[in-house]
Amino acid sequence: MQPIPFDPEQFFKRFTWEHHGSTLGIVHHAHGPDWTELALPYGEHLIGDPASGVIASGPILTLLDQATSSAVWLKRGGFLPHATLDLRIDYLRAATPGKTVFGRGECYRLTKSVAFVRGTAHDGDPGDPLAHVAGTFMVTRMSMGVEA
Repeated sequence: MQPIPFDPEQFFKRFTWEHHGSTLGIVHHAHGPDWTELALPYGEHLIGDPASGVIASGPILTLLDQATSSAVWLKRGGFLPHATLDLRIDYLRAATPGKTVFGRGECYRLTKSVAFVRGTAHDGDPGDPLAHVAGTFMVTRMSMGVEA
């Protein structure tokens, strides 16, 4: 059985159920064969420090987890099961209040059992990132109970 095709643009547009990313407001921005860039528009529900208006760290981690996860599906050629094993994030600076945060994830290496990912978050200038991530996802060859 062939894997279910994965199109991140459609995936983020057509959710029929509420999930963490949709609650935060994460949307598709761009993608390529092994990378995805998502956007997290600024919103009051994301603020971690009301005095400064800065977005909390959790939504930024979620943005990067979803971007890297989507990159794994693209690299694998379809919507196949995987799970986050490790995702390390280094916060470099606070997001600028009022600005959309973009998260770009890349799957740069794929083995039979592990996908290796990296990514960055920025608020308008990719050369001035907010955070970097590096991580791994456990992958399986099974899809819908049938060997893929």
